Amino acid sequence: MRRFFPRSLLGQMALLIGAALLVAQLVNFALILNERQKLSLAQNQGPAITRYAAVASDLRQAPADFRFAVLEDSSRRGARFAIGAESAVTSPADRDAAIERRLAQTLAENGVPAAEVRAQIRSRNRGEDRARQAQGGQAAPVLLLSARYGDQWLNGRLLTPRPDPWLTHRLGAATLALYLIVLGATLFVAMRLARPLRDLARAAEGFAGRGSPEAVESRGPADLRRAIEAFNAMNQRVVALLDEKDRMLGAIGHDLRTPLASLRIRAEGMEPEADRARMAATIQEMNSTLEDILVLARSGRDREAPRAMDVAALADALVEEFRELGKDVEMEEGARQVLTIRPNLLRRAVRNLIDNAVKYGGAARVSVGPAGNRIRIEVRDSGPGIPEEQLAGVIEPFARMEQSRSRDTGGSGLGLAIAKAAAETHGGTLILRNAPEGGLIACLEFPS
Repeated sequence: MRRFFPRSLLGQMALLIGAALLVAQLVNFALILNERQKLSLAQNQGPAITRYAAVASDLRQAPADFRFAVLEDSSRRGARFAIGAESAVTSPADRDAAIERRLAQTLAENGVPAAEVRAQIRSRNRGEDRARQAQGGQAAPVLLLSARYGDQWLNGRLLTPRPDPWLTHRLGAATLALYLIVLGATLFVAMRLARPLRDLARAAEGFAGRGSPEAVESRGPADLRRAIEAFNAMNQRVVALLDEKDRMLGAIGHDLRTPLASLRIRAEGMEPEADRARMAATIQEMNSTLEDILVLARSGRDREAPRAMDVAALADALVEEFRELGKDVEMEEGARQVLTIRPNLLRRAVRNLIDNAVKYGGAARVSVGPAGNRIRIEVRDSGPGIPEEQLAGVIEPFARMEQSRSRDTGGSGLGLAIAKAAAETHGGTLILRNAPEGGLIACLEFPS
């Protein structure tokens, strides 16, 4: 059931409020229909009971010789009255207790209380009823009333007005209209809430720390408008902090490069030569680590303008650079794959992957091609690979895996972190997996 339950705010409000309103309206419809039917019966049966009580009063006041004339005179306009030794209502199961109570009360109010009363509602003519019901109609009911005075019964057969055949339809239409009006108003309020929240979520997801964040239009209820305004203000503070971080990193890089360059110059005059070489290597390592840290820190705020470029040609150029240095690196042939990229940032990422493959696996095989609706840059080595449980951790900054790949090598631990940050800057991902035949496969995948 959870799969069919809506996840959006608007969908959940529509479902829950719609279901609650539906149940409430159905209960309300049933109650109103029941009350209206009772009211309709009371209005239809009241005149007949009053007429019966009037005839009973006339009979009591009339002399015995004139009672037949009273009955004849009263048996008009859809009514027949007669005096007999038995009640016209013979079946106890068909008796209507509510009508009997009203009949007894009305007779008492007219000064002709009866020893016993009986009442029944039935159809006027059973044959006519069947024909009318077969045609979808509804026959007028007949009210049978009996009251016992001594050993005689006053029986009355009175026609009552036909029940309203459209009562249920009218109540159903009114209930449906009310349901739609209330539900529509509720959904309108829900949409006023959902739209600004959707804009807020889209702006938050789209802001990756690069450029200016999207300002969300302040709309909706006052509480929601205040939340949107606070979000926009927070975005501006975040951008200000990131700009300050970039300025600080630039200052740190400048302040550290200058003394490192001075140390390198002084180291060139040191003796013996072995110490000089070791110091120069240490300074170079410090420079490389500093450069990696600055690149990683600025990867999300890279100021380089994106442009369309053939990433296959970019990878091929990097492969040629490594081959000129005598490294075992090969490029698999493939078609051109044009993407809008930041060339320097992506070049750094691919170079890091190739360098890792050469350093830890001895060789690198590079390929560029489509992978579904994405474009993949794949770098494969022939080394020992990485244990499956450590594949996720090795991408984190300063993570070093010499213990699992080579004990004599190891960089700053930022190469894969830079590649991951570069991929995410382009809306892509970095994926590491072990090849079945051995070796590690590093993939940069980007939306095409």
